[in-house]
Amino acid sequence: MTLLDNDQFLAELVKMFQKTRTSGVVSITMKRYDGRTKPKPRKSAAAAEQSVHAHAVDYKCLFRARCKSRKISTVVNSKDVNKFQLAYASVLKANMDGLKKRRANIGKKAATSRAMKAD
Repeated sequence: MTLLDNDQFLAELVKMFQKTRTSGVVSITMKRYDGRTKPKPRKSAAAAEQSVHAHAVDYKCLFRARCKSRKISTVVNSKDVNKFQLAYASVLKANMDGLKKRRANIGKKAATSRAMKAD
């Protein structure tokens, strides 16, 4: 997985959306990230509760995107979240035009509305 700068991530995300415009899937995940690359060792319940309150951690956001076998990711600092979120939203809005229209199931809706009126 390639760790990119925030602007590079958005540029690569646009390229992924363009590649999958006619067919394909782009999967995007977002989660809280504290900078750890290894799991925390297990502790007792009392020790774990004390360690949580002992020090405040500056959390970040980890964004991942996958298109076929290509994977990219970026880490967004807490102070840059608003700026990145606006840029990310504009990328999504610009590239959401390739979605398929949802087919309304008119037969089921009409039957349920008739049943509701009959009661």
